[in-house]
Amino acid sequence: MCPRQRSARGSGAQLREEILVATRELLARTGNADAVSIREVGKLVGVSAPSIYRHFADKNALIETAVAQVFENLDTAVVAATDPGVSPVTRMRDQGMAYVRFALEHPAQYRVAMAATSDQGPRAVDLVIGSGAFQRFSHTVREAMDAGTITPGDPLPVVLELWAAAHGVASLLIAKPYLPFGDAEEFASRVLGATCVGHLVLDILGGVPEPDEAAQRLAPLRDTE
Repeated sequence: MCPRQRSARGSGAQLREEILVATRELLARTGNADAVSIREVGKLVGVSAPSIYRHFADKNALIETAVAQVFENLDTAVVAATDPGVSPVTRMRDQGMAYVRFALEHPAQYRVAMAATSDQGPRAVDLVIGSGAFQRFSHTVREAMDAGTITPGDPLPVVLELWAAAHGVASLLIAKPYLPFGDAEEFASRVLGATCVGHLVLDILGGVPEPDEAAQRLAPLRDTE
């Protein structure tokens, strides 16, 4: 592992960014925050551990800052895909698609955001739920509820379901690209569209019935086609 050229004296902001870049590289490479150490980051940047501690209180602070930057980039992508002129439920799908596109275009960054850590407690939860992307998803779901498209209630379960669908699609497309998905964009759109439309249908059915029951209740709609 070749160390980076040391930053010039007095360029603290540049060194801080180099430390974060190295941290993100290690997180993407290992896929696990526990496998990233201050020592390894220092070796990659070409500085000693005390130099890193001048910018970050400890390893947790370093990891959290690196991950937070990725969520900021994800939020920027979601904002760019958000069209206030379309309905909230369409925006739900579009924002999920922006999530998938970001993951596919920046797989290393995405692995950083999803890297495992031994700290999966409140701090890790707050980092995700407090992110701009998560809050944007929540706002859109709340708008769909206010519009009566989705039954009003706590938007959190719906947001988590949407996030789970987007994450599942992105992870599969990245990890198993050789599977016969067809066009990746079309595949992602079908899955996320089904997730959004599924909420509309389940609200009409009054909950989550057994598959056979749902098929029977929806059969009249098929018969009118």
